[in-house]
Amino acid sequence: MFLDDVNFNLRPTLGDVLKSNHPPRILILYGSLRERSFSRLLSEEAGRILLLMGAEVKFFNPTELPMFDNNRSVDHPKVQELRELSLWSEGQVWSSPELHGNLSGVMKNQIDWIPLTLGAVRPTQGRTLAVMQVSGGSQSFNAVNSMRLLGRWMRMITIPNQSSVARAYDEFYEDGTMKASAYRDRVVDVMEELMRFTYLTRDISGFLVDRFSERKQFVNPTAKQTIEDQGKK
Repeated sequence: MFLDDVNFNLRPTLGDVLKSNHPPRILILYGSLRERSFSRLLSEEAGRILLLMGAEVKFFNPTELPMFDNNRSVDHPKVQELRELSLWSEGQVWSSPELHGNLSGVMKNQIDWIPLTLGAVRPTQGRTLAVMQVSGGSQSFNAVNSMRLLGRWMRMITIPNQSSVARAYDEFYEDGTMKASAYRDRVVDVMEELMRFTYLTRDISGFLVDRFSERKQFVNPTAKQTIEDQGKK
């Protein structure tokens, strides 16, 4: 068989798992610029929960982030801030409102500004991801489903659990904190799961995303063209 001479490394070294002692580094993105943005309030609630669980949490404010323009604005301070935060992170939380049956443009614009590669570095590959959404009406999962697709495309480890808050205008107090409800309990569940996945994977993320096809390209650069040609058929 064509794989007879390939040595697959399929089991992680036990000593590499849970090797790091620093708090998990979590970046939170939200998808609205409104003064009272419920996707932001939801993300802030998640941030407080993560802090309580021992994470180091940073938020990115999308205000003044330029529209994605194929890197013409790549030197803009907000673009650089977002990319640096993504590189810093070991896990991320994406929180978006549902608009016209999908995630918001503000949310998508942030994701578009995070490239798959920065030189030899992949700013999102191997990082954990939790997705959440808010809706003005009945409960829906369109935005979280779309963000799952984006997370897979960005080579992230998207956790199974997720949060979708219906009629979000009824779920927060005036001070921005979340009311006691099954929705709030679900947010706790999601953050708990994100922390567990981050602890388990952050020290072996390179191992988890190591790919046969990419190793093959490194050994034989002409293989890349062969793979690309196959993809066009």
